[in-house]
Amino acid sequence: MPLQFATRLNNVETSAIRELFKLLGKPGIISFAGGFPDSAMFDVEGLKEASNKALTEEPGGALQYGATEGYNPLREQLAAFMQTKGVKDISPEGLIVTTGSQQALDLLGKTMISPGDKVIVEAPTFLATIQCFRLYGADLISAPIDADGVQTDKLEQLIAEHKPKFVYLIPTFGNPSGAMLSRERRKRVLELAVKYQTLVVEDDPYGDLYFGEPPPPSILAMTPEVPGSREWIAHCGSMSKVLSPGLRVGWLIAQPELLAKATMCKQFSDAHTSTFAQATAAQYLKAGRMPATLANVRKVYGERARVMGESLKRELGDAIAFTQPQGGLFFWARLTGAGGKIKDANEFAKRAIEKGVAFVPGVPFYAKDPDVSTLRLSFATADVGKIEEGVGRLGKAI
Repeated sequence: MPLQFATRLNNVETSAIRELFKLLGKPGIISFAGGFPDSAMFDVEGLKEASNKALTEEPGGALQYGATEGYNPLREQLAAFMQTKGVKDISPEGLIVTTGSQQALDLLGKTMISPGDKVIVEAPTFLATIQCFRLYGADLISAPIDADGVQTDKLEQLIAEHKPKFVYLIPTFGNPSGAMLSRERRKRVLELAVKYQTLVVEDDPYGDLYFGEPPPPSILAMTPEVPGSREWIAHCGSMSKVLSPGLRVGWLIAQPELLAKATMCKQFSDAHTSTFAQATAAQYLKAGRMPATLANVRKVYGERARVMGESLKRELGDAIAFTQPQGGLFFWARLTGAGGKIKDANEFAKRAIEKGVAFVPGVPFYAKDPDVSTLRLSFATADVGKIEEGVGRLGKAI
């Protein structure tokens, strides 16, 4: 008798990006595929110092079981960190620590989604979110975006029509879009949340990775501008893109009732996030090294993004269209087919691999009706020389 798996698995499949990684073992491949930060950017000395302090100053707290809500010194540091980003009304009790922001999304799926519930996501959006929410039976509705983020007029129409359980947005340098939701649209999102009594989930792993002027305040930070909106916002944060993904430290900010339900579900999942990782992160934040770390990664990634944009224009010309990202880790591009060039990104990806360069076709990032001409390129893990060489190879593959 074959194993009878849960029917919920019929709604999902393995990550297209993870499958693509199997091709990257080929010698000489230049990869623009991953969504990883550059490991050369990690503050190894700072993390080493922080972990040593964690073991020296409070070894019991760092090595013992801990509270599901999180290690309190870290919750205090995260609350202070969020206050520096304009969230003035946050306290340690107003957030829980999660095993990466991915777990925060999973907890929202567990606590909020029943089979058949409608959830609005951006088109395109984070692939793992599509998989996670579908696993719990969500009927995903796609909201169109442009360079200024989700189109709020279309979003309102979708909310009014579908009455979703919640709306999921990556408003600042989204994955994969790289888009930044304008300040005006952020305020409109808050107004829609109040008008339709609809939860809005703000996923913000990239907001600190800006290259020039800082982005607008987070949707959460803007809630004082729209009375009654605070209770309709859930905010997911992460240390993965700015400090280290290996720590697996994220957090969830939401109204108390939602946090209580999420904490209960986390008890069933992993009891608590690694106390050693939490204690290390707490010591790192306490030491005040984060501003210098952020300044360094912004400078490096900003230069790489500039070079990738210039290289794409030079090597592919009008065969590709994109908006230059102002932060984050990604270019989102569309093949135009100009001059008889290829327009199908899946076919282009196959040709690119043959030329020794990898990227992710855009199809998996759509919950419905994918645009087959789209693709995502990450500039994070390749240095300037590799970016120029890799885009040159793309020019030969187009």
